[in-house]
Amino acid sequence: MVQSVLGSLVLGYRPLWNAARKLAGVQLYIHGQGTRQVDAAHLLRTVQELWSAGSPPLLLSPRSHRLLLDLLQHAPRGAPWIEVPRDALAQPAIREAAEKAHGRGLRLVWRGPYHSLPDADTARLFDNSLLQLSGQDALQALTAAATAGQTSPLIAGQMYEHVASRALLTLCLDRGGALAVAGWPMEDVLHDLRLQPLAPAHEVVHKLLKAIDADQSIDRLEHILGEDPLLAYRFLTYTNSAAMGLRTGVNSLRRGLVMMGYGSLSRWLMELLPHAATEPDLRPIRTAMVLRARLTEQLLQPGSSTELRGEVYLCGLLSQLDELLHEPLSTLLRRLPLSERIFNASVLRTGAYAPSLELACALELDDAARIDQLCEAHEMAIEDVNRALLRVLSELRD
Repeated sequence: MVQSVLGSLVLGYRPLWNAARKLAGVQLYIHGQGTRQVDAAHLLRTVQELWSAGSPPLLLSPRSHRLLLDLLQHAPRGAPWIEVPRDALAQPAIREAAEKAHGRGLRLVWRGPYHSLPDADTARLFDNSLLQLSGQDALQALTAAATAGQTSPLIAGQMYEHVASRALLTLCLDRGGALAVAGWPMEDVLHDLRLQPLAPAHEVVHKLLKAIDADQSIDRLEHILGEDPLLAYRFLTYTNSAAMGLRTGVNSLRRGLVMMGYGSLSRWLMELLPHAATEPDLRPIRTAMVLRARLTEQLLQPGSSTELRGEVYLCGLLSQLDELLHEPLSTLLRRLPLSERIFNASVLRTGAYAPSLELACALELDDAARIDQLCEAHEMAIEDVNRALLRVLSELRD
């Protein structure tokens, strides 16, 4: 892989979620870095090399008209979806490129305000739309949907962003027939569920029990256990409790699995299963937290030991535990004999793991300046960061 293409970009991402609360795809923000020209054809080849049939669908969102034009001109049939903002179409060169791209079978996504849809001649160029909902749009849609006999005013089969509430989320995905929503209103969902105690996910507990029954490796059990931050935290809390009676503290998932053994683990999981969570709106939240953990681990310097990478993964996985359990993160982490490096990075934003965690958080936002700033401050090459991001996204499975 030629270094120049990933070294001349700043990337970020946003998951797209469907009505089943599963990953419908990933939006990839693409910013040019400085004045360097991005080789669009090379970028497309790089993505194609990394993506497989099992990778999630990809929506490329170039953040400059110049890069958008290059992508429209060079993308072959079968390339990822390309976002074309409404204002970009005012440029004749981009309009012409979009028409030619559509003509050769490229899948384009129109992005713009819900209240300002494209005319019929423009709409024919696009396979889909990413519609921006304003506060007024959301209020009108919710009001209309609440009126007896009224159908949802939203357009079925489209994607929506700026979905800031659980009520609007339900309207888009469950009543409005949306293809997907970009991002997830985590704060509002968790606030809506605040009166019920959150528990580990039923599907992950069940998956772990099946893996034990199949006598799968400890590596596989550790991987599954790390698919749910709440389950991982409850597991570490239990293995460090008086009930286990261990002489030394358990500071990692792997050590806990070794000390607990398959039989005890199975019995503990069976006790959890009847009370495990089945709320579908929690699934994207859990998946996003796992994705942050994977990025935090991958952003660690190459050559680190398996044990160290597991510790960094745990740092990313537990970094939003306060959002789930409504307690200060410092209090939650101090209950466990975890490495001081995890506490320092998650709570104080200092220490050896802080650069990886901070960058993993920054990549979740469309903020190239912040990512550039962190790379410079922590002496991390943007090419390495971009490669780690693309690798993690290409391996996502839901």
